Amino acid sequence: MFTFHHVALSISDMERSKNFYSAFGFVTILDWESDDKDSCISHLKNGSIFLELFSYKKSQKLNKKNLGDDLRQIGIKHFGLKVESINKAKEKIIQAGLAKKEDVEIKQGRTGIVYFFLQDPDGNFVEIVEDNRVFNLA
Repeated sequence: MFTFHHVALSISDMERSKNFYSAFGFVTILDWESDDKDSCISHLKNGSIFLELFSYKKSQKLNKKNLGDDLRQIGIKHFGLKVESINKAKEKIIQAGLAKKEDVEIKQGRTGIVYFFLQDPDGNFVEIVEDNRVFNLA
């Protein structure tokens, strides 16, 4: 009955964020701007996943989050993008200039996945995941 539809992010610079997420295969499918040009919304799509980006002229910047400390606070923390090869994904992200080599640390998760994190231009965490687990849902 229910399937995942989108993640919404408030960002400071629409074009900068759209460029960042295009490196992961997201394509802009819809743009909207208010009559007074105070706010805009963009829908980006990659396969069946949507990103809904909100930008306001008078936005409020949050303090940069520390991933470890942030996980103890209630609320949405990050979203994950699945890849076939974590090493190839790391290489692509570094070559695209989205992160520095020393900032990308591949880890083995406690739940059996291999992953690393990076932050978008506004500090939102994006997890890159190689997940080859097989679950029996019967």
